[in-house]
Amino acid sequence: MAEPADPTRGVYMISVAAELAGMHPQTLRIYESRGLITPRRSPKNTRLYSEEDVERLRRIQELTTELGMNLAGVERVFALEQEVERMRRRLRNLERQASRAQAELQGEIDRVRRSFKAELVPYESPGQALVPRRSARESVVRVRIARPPR
Repeated sequence: MAEPADPTRGVYMISVAAELAGMHPQTLRIYESRGLITPRRSPKNTRLYSEEDVERLRRIQELTTELGMNLAGVERVFALEQEVERMRRRLRNLERQASRAQAELQGEIDRVRRSFKAELVPYESPGQALVPRRSARESVVRVRIARPPR
């Protein structure tokens, strides 16, 4: 079975990428100079656009033509989208950490509960002593405490 194509691999020359994105090749050069797009380069320094690059060009086209944004607005949208994605990754990491901590705490709670069960003595009904009275009196030890005179 063939491997899926790498969407980041530069395969389209500028004229093909421009046609796929529905814009002029010079527009791609402008976008590159503004840092909106960064095509790969061949060993002979030819621009090679990937499938991801073409999708990004289409997104720029959508933002500028359909939503009426200028390139500064497009740059800001892309920066905010990157920030949102960074925050999503951070949130996923924090959720994983919280889940691990919760599991550890639950394990510790269970361990403490089990240790208490081993130490518990069943309570007898009222009127029944846990230890018979006479053996309790016999086991009492009295210790004299010497107090200094006043």
